[in-house]
Order: sequence, then structure tokens, then C-alpha cells
Amino acid sequence: MLGFGSERLRLDMNRLLALLFHQGVLDEQFLQLQQLQDESSPNFVSEVVNIYFHESEKLLRNLRGLLMIEGKITVDYKKMGIHLNQLMGSSSSIGAKRVRNVCVAFRAASEQNNRIGCLRALELLEHEYCYLKNKLHELFQIEQQRNLAARVRYPLMHN
Repeated sequence: MLGFGSERLRLDMNRLLALLFHQGVLDEQFLQLQQLQDESSPNFVSEVVNIYFHESEKLLRNLRGLLMIEGKITVDYKKMGIHLNQLMGSSSSIGAKRVRNVCVAFRAASEQNNRIGCLRALELLEHEYCYLKNKLHELFQIEQQRNLAARVRYPLMHN
């Protein structure tokens, strides 16, 4: 019986990853990130991704703030472009393909000073970001359970 739980969880992780790749949520950069994880840094991927989430939430708040101030006549599209470039770069570095792609469209709308296009892109960006965050948290929870299951040791019975 030992190891079956760990194996089932590994299969669950692989199925979830396959789904995220099939949906275009993640790309091969995420796999490269995983290859950097080893026994000396067993939580490397989740730590990098959590830093990404922390920084991304600040950038999303800044983007929303630039667009949503009531009575605001002009939008600082240059500042918006800087935030989008940061989010695009960090999304690329962890393999968040759909988030990065929405950033590209968002940046195109900001370069055209298209506030309505930017608002639509922001809504889509927030949706894609939340989906990514939820799915990666799910993946890390399964990985954590798998690691715990793999370490379970049953005491030997002595007569």
C-alpha cells in the first residue's frame, strides 16, 4: 500500500499540468523552472511563483488605479506601458503564457491611447491572472501532499 498515494498524487499533478499546457495557460518556460528545483531547493518553483504573484498583484492594482480614477481626464499610458512590460517579463519568466499574451494586447491598446480597449484588457488580464493563480495553488497543494505521502514511513512490526 505504501507509495500508492504518492503515485496517485503524481498522476494528478501530471494531469493538471497537461491541462494547463493544453489550455495554453503555461508554456515550456514553466518546465524549465521546474528543472531548477532539486533536493537542495525543494520549494523553488512555489517560492518563485509566490514572488511573481506578490509582484503581479501590485502591478494589477497600479494598472487598475491608472484607469479607474473617477473624473480622470487623461490616463498616463506611458506609466501603464512600464507596468505592463514588467508584468509581461515576469509572466514570461515563469511560463504564464496566457497572462503574457493578454499583456501584449493590453500594451497595444495603451499604445493607441485606447481607454476602452485598456479596460477590456484589464478585465481579461485579471480573469487570466486569477485562473493561473488558482490552478498553480492547486498544483502546489497536490505537490505538497505528494511530498508528505512519499515521506510517510510505517513502523516495522516486531514479534
